[in-house]
Amino acid sequence: MLALTRKTGDAIMINNNIEITVLEVRGDQVKIGISAPKEVSIYRKEVYLEIQKENQEALSMDDLEALKNLL
Repeated sequence: MLALTRKTGDAIMINNNIEITVLEVRGDQVKIGISAPKEVSIYRKEVYLEIQKENQEALSMDDLEALKNLL
């Protein structure tokens, strides 16, 4: 993990096409802005983990249905 210190208005670049900008710092909260190409998916981690969980459950259900169809 790379840890950086940035101030409001400062930005970092990732892979020449993703820019992350510190928009505001208020107490223990930091507001960031992310500029990236449309084909790059951006999720909050808790949302991403929920999507992964639902995808895994759907895959398991499909596998179960496939097994039932074999019998």
